[in-house]
Amino acid sequence: MSQPNRIGGGLIDRSKELKFRFNDTHLKGFEGDTLASALLANGKRLVGRSFKYHRPRGVFTAGSEEPNALVHLRTGAHTEPNTRATMAELYDGLRATSQNHRGSLEYDMMAVTDFLSPFLSAGFYYKTFMWPKAFWEKVYEPAIRASAGLGRLSMKEDPDQYDKGFLHCDLLVIGSGPAGLSAALAAARAGARVILADEDFLAGGRLNSETLELGGTAGHEWAAQALAELASMDNVRIMTRTTVYGAYDHGIYGALERCTDHLAESGEKPRQILWRIYSKRAVLAAGSTERPIAFGNNDRPGVMLAGAVRTYVNRFGVAPGKEVAVFTNNDDGWRTAADLTSKGVHVRAVIDCRDRAAPIDLPDVRHIRGASVVNTVGRKGLKSITLTDGQVLPVDCLAVSGGWNPNVHLTCHQLGKPEWRDDIKAFVPGGVMPAGMVVAGAANGSVTLAAALAEGRAQAEAQITDLGFSPVKAEAVEAEDEPRENAAFWYVPDSKHRAWLDQQNDVTVKDVKLSHQEGFRSVEHLKRYTTLGMATDQGKTANIPALAIMSEITGRTIPETGTTIFRPPFTPVPMGALAGRARGKDFRPYRLTPSHKWAEENGASFVTVGNWLRAEWYVQGDEKGWRDSVDREARTAREKVGICDVTTLGKIDIKGKDAGAFLDKVYANTFSTLKVGKVRYGLMLREDGICYDDGTTARLSEDHYVMTTTTANAVLVFRRMEFARQCLWPNMDVHLISTTDGWAQFAVAGPKSRDLLRKVVDKDVDLSNEAFPFMSCAEITVCGGTPARLFRISFSGELAYEIAVPARYGNSMMAVLNEAGAEFGAVPYGTEALSVMRIEKGHAVGNELNGQTTAHNIGLGKMVSQKKECIGNVLSQRPEMVRDDAIRMMGFRPVDRSQKLITGSHFINKGEDAVMENDQGWMTSVAYSPNLGHSIGLGFVKNGHERKGEIIRAVSPVHGTEMEVEIVSAHFIDPEGERLRG
Repeated sequence: MSQPNRIGGGLIDRSKELKFRFNDTHLKGFEGDTLASALLANGKRLVGRSFKYHRPRGVFTAGSEEPNALVHLRTGAHTEPNTRATMAELYDGLRATSQNHRGSLEYDMMAVTDFLSPFLSAGFYYKTFMWPKAFWEKVYEPAIRASAGLGRLSMKEDPDQYDKGFLHCDLLVIGSGPAGLSAALAAARAGARVILADEDFLAGGRLNSETLELGGTAGHEWAAQALAELASMDNVRIMTRTTVYGAYDHGIYGALERCTDHLAESGEKPRQILWRIYSKRAVLAAGSTERPIAFGNNDRPGVMLAGAVRTYVNRFGVAPGKEVAVFTNNDDGWRTAADLTSKGVHVRAVIDCRDRAAPIDLPDVRHIRGASVVNTVGRKGLKSITLTDGQVLPVDCLAVSGGWNPNVHLTCHQLGKPEWRDDIKAFVPGGVMPAGMVVAGAANGSVTLAAALAEGRAQAEAQITDLGFSPVKAEAVEAEDEPRENAAFWYVPDSKHRAWLDQQNDVTVKDVKLSHQEGFRSVEHLKRYTTLGMATDQGKTANIPALAIMSEITGRTIPETGTTIFRPPFTPVPMGALAGRARGKDFRPYRLTPSHKWAEENGASFVTVGNWLRAEWYVQGDEKGWRDSVDREARTAREKVGICDVTTLGKIDIKGKDAGAFLDKVYANTFSTLKVGKVRYGLMLREDGICYDDGTTARLSEDHYVMTTTTANAVLVFRRMEFARQCLWPNMDVHLISTTDGWAQFAVAGPKSRDLLRKVVDKDVDLSNEAFPFMSCAEITVCGGTPARLFRISFSGELAYEIAVPARYGNSMMAVLNEAGAEFGAVPYGTEALSVMRIEKGHAVGNELNGQTTAHNIGLGKMVSQKKECIGNVLSQRPEMVRDDAIRMMGFRPVDRSQKLITGSHFINKGEDAVMENDQGWMTSVAYSPNLGHSIGLGFVKNGHERKGEIIRAVSPVHGTEMEVEIVSAHFIDPEGERLRG
């Protein structure tokens, strides 16, 4: 019969039958089912294998805490491993396969590891594979890696789409159970902007799984009415299928919304969205998670949590078994027996470890007092249980209840330490809570219905009152506090069989005892030694029983033993969602320079520089290789004139009456004395005195400076300057804005650069050397009135200018400059020629400013002012950083001019062995200079400023080369600077 375990009732839609497939079996379910409920309805108890021992496992829970029922969903490139069947919403055509087995699910060849369990106890990998040593890489490690892991990736590109988004609210309510709904209603009625998020596809939390009543209405009906009211409000956003997985600074929460996971085809819609939620306040109403009791062979398919059994019976109309027993240490387990009985499911017995009367009168159910389950039978499906008194009860389902743990996870994400409450035998939120967060309901230890409703409303009203809203008076919903007494009973000590704690990682009670025996007694050590709680369920069902057992062994209380704190994410977040749209060519987004179109049309080859795509050279005529193009560009720029797009340099506008004084703080040298209309080269230091960026800053007016940074550090410099402005010197009148994208900027370099610019710059601008000398700047107009900025600065060492126009004119400006320069033989040049010329001139860039060098190392020690306070100047003067024999940046040329220098070569004195003890320095940058006719390089060598003319060896063990090089000035061309000042 189809769905033999389906019973009456439930919140599923029986008019919409859905077909799905598990492994090779075609099955049916209904809309509103999860994959887990549909499998149980069809009598499928065996659904997977455990991680280490490959033991048969079945559905254990009904929520995100599920450790066992992990499956592959979909096929081909769409395959998704390690999906919890309890969270997978059933849809027509769903394909699911079991995982972590070799051979079939029923006959897993890897199950042999279960028989080897005496040799594979906790920490076995630290002790077992030590001998012989050579076997580790050749035998042991390959075998372990082949067996490790659970599901398998398709190894194909993920065809689904993912996205990211931002949301804002006054109050974020996490969880839509009774406390969450009560909180959301209170805040929404007061007019606050509310986001209600729940990981389930059906909001209502435990109200959908219970037979409790609120104001005479069934719990699930009251939840539906509350949700309908919230949905009708414009100030409320209800987000089902959304897990809030992390609590971060400033009221920011991470949330994963599963948009189309429940659909057969997602179409053009994103499959999942990663939300960043900015909240002024938050109410955590995440409920609680039931914990099991450990006893012999308690991992059989058919052994389930009692609360999960209630969920399947009441919400999904599924009986997890025909003959059910309940094993409990608390009153809540009796409610499972009552609900099963009311649905016509036979309950053979309630085994209560407490020797006390039944809290609920069930005349047709046998009550076994003061007893426990010590063992089970049925490897692939439960057949019977054995009690401490020797009784054997034939059952196919055992509902176990060991009490409930508040879901405190998000309260721990900022180092909050949970606190023990003995009345509920569980940890509750404590310590440092995330700013603006309060906790309500079962998550806060208020585990009964009436208490959860009242606390949810009270917490929300307190939060919105603090925000300036006035709570609306409304009658409290009538509800009862159900009995919840429990006993501190964690495991059955009389069992002679393995008792499982973490079912996904196969951690047993014996493993915890072994951890203590071998000295791993701290809760953190216990976790890592046994791998307890390291699975996808994050120990939600296993941690507390394990801590209780460790406390018993050590003779300490549970609070004295302590607990680990939880970190994000609350549940696993797919890599695709974390990446969003950042994949393929968009994995590292790049920007195009304003002249990109012109460059494409004129033979440019492009290279990625930071986030930019820049022209590296321009191919002309019959040039056969990149060197032909680069050599031509570098020679022409030296002999005539060249044009290069340098828009990618960081550009920061700095304004305010304290702008100059602020620049004195962030630069090593002084800028407050810079005259209007002048430019100065500047050097920036980190706090530890190491150089991290250089550039120029121009003063356009008394309170307006324009800074340029290197392309690679544009964002870093702006970020650090903003930190300095806001945090270090907040009282300064200074404002910053990045204008990198706002201005297209071009270097015009070479002897004919002034002549070229005179054809472009409007006539009222005097470009003579006397009127516009080296290191001058001005706001001008070009091409008949277009606003522009002109700087007389040079990176190449030639007479040169940089001209900037609004970015929208960039492509046209590049065309105008090249057209105007045609009569002077102008050429466009790219980053390679630019690099050649900067090495010829001895300019340091990222290769030299690599996070290890000081101003002293690069020959700019005198730029670090000791007459003012600035970032890094004190630590830059530490004796080790200014020693006389420190490495210095110098130039290098091969003695044999036909040889090619190699970047990364190390310098060794003649006659000494090439070993680290004799290392004198290293080569940072090399290039072939078409203007000198040989290879040249920059690098660092010990005491280099006193060793000009000395011959040393450049050794590259990587390339197997060695050559003699001469130490020379880093300024290969025009060392006196006559060209750039002409």
